Amino acid sequence: MKTYHLYPLILLLFLFPACSEDLMDNINENPNNPTDMAARLIITDVMTSSAFSVTGSDYAFYTSVYMELNTGIWGQMYNAEIRLAEPTNATTYNNPWRSQYYNLYHLKIIIDKCSAGGNEEGNYQTLGVAEVLKAYNLALLTDLMGDVPYSEALQPGVIYQPKLDKQQAIYAEVIRLLDDAILNLGKTSTFAPLGTQDLIYAGNSARWIKAAQGLKARYTMRTSLKTPQYSKVIEYANASFAAVADEFKFVYNGASSISPFARFFQDRNYFGVSASLHSKMTARNDPRVALFFRPYPGLTVLNIAPNGNPQQVQQFYGVSALSTNTSPTYLMSLHELHFLKAEAYARMGQKDNAETSLKAALEAAFVKVGSTVAAANTYYSTSLKPLFDADPLKEIMNQKYIASFEQEAVEAYNDYRRLVAMGNNVIQLANTRQFPLRLTYGDSDVSTNQNIANAYGDGNYVYTEKVWWAGGTR
Repeated sequence: MKTYHLYPLILLLFLFPACSEDLMDNINENPNNPTDMAARLIITDVMTSSAFSVTGSDYAFYTSVYMELNTGIWGQMYNAEIRLAEPTNATTYNNPWRSQYYNLYHLKIIIDKCSAGGNEEGNYQTLGVAEVLKAYNLALLTDLMGDVPYSEALQPGVIYQPKLDKQQAIYAEVIRLLDDAILNLGKTSTFAPLGTQDLIYAGNSARWIKAAQGLKARYTMRTSLKTPQYSKVIEYANASFAAVADEFKFVYNGASSISPFARFFQDRNYFGVSASLHSKMTARNDPRVALFFRPYPGLTVLNIAPNGNPQQVQQFYGVSALSTNTSPTYLMSLHELHFLKAEAYARMGQKDNAETSLKAALEAAFVKVGSTVAAANTYYSTSLKPLFDADPLKEIMNQKYIASFEQEAVEAYNDYRRLVAMGNNVIQLANTRQFPLRLTYGDSDVSTNQNIANAYGDGNYVYTEKVWWAGGTR
């Protein structure tokens, strides 16, 4: 830290008056804490936060309990399992809530810097990547919370209590951001590629465009209760990635960065093998059972945790076999794209195309967990074919649900609420306790923003108020 001596500075101001404004501007600057940072440096932190602090952590932990991909057997997860306080408390999701607004604020800075008039105008790659990440964070926020502050938010020191925007308007903004991202990522940038600052695609714009198209497929399907556009879902999915290497995911090295679910098991050990999920798989003779679950370390028996009323005990129930230190956080997987197409084809009455897409989805889902394409095809022909023929949509969605274990719990939660709203209650849950229809706002804003406090009330609205795309009003 520099030390400035007042009297020499005053003398210099008198001797060189033309430089006085610059000198005064520099007096209080700390060179180790710059006020302006290159967009390429900011965006790396946002990528990490989006994966680890938002998608992969509390949101996924809690929704995996609500969706019975895991059973909560201790601490906060047990409380979520028996619906004690956690689903309605404003403190429950405060950490990811704050992280998302942190991300949105810094993405706004990047977009402003890289847009016309900004000091990095022409940095089209970073601009496009920021727009994809902003669309992703914004959609996740409104999917889980419904109406949220946006148009008046992200203005610290200007608007202290931003209003809540309607989910319908926010979804329009999400699609606009993705469309703009696709255009910008297709332009020639006057700045160097992101390269190693891009922890997802290493500065490859074409792969980011494919991710944006995949997200458009997801969000178009999400709003299908309001505006069915199944041919568009297929169009966007076909324009997205077609290989595992291009999946929209964040990879951990297992040493300096560790997968959130693995870290949660190591630090907390709050989950047990879900009886509901296990029974769906065993009823279908699903060979992935041995890949998904293992006995608790040191035990030889796979103890299954009943949903809704497990024993509150640790070191007894079986645990996930997928939670390794290097398990990626999936922002969007290849199997999700194929499942989206399968659902769209099924809803359009194109059974043969739906079957082809379901098979492709199963192949990707099996490969994801270390199995093989051959095993997926055998599983389909010996166990699933009769179920698909009897009810294509039901089996497609149940297979997508199984494949979402465990890193994609949020998407399973979103699918379930949408399906029920559309009259397709095809994924049967075992917990008879009331089901949270949404997540609560974060306490940091419930306690400071009267608009959010009014919407939050006592928190019990999570059991009665659906989000807009699931047939609600907010």
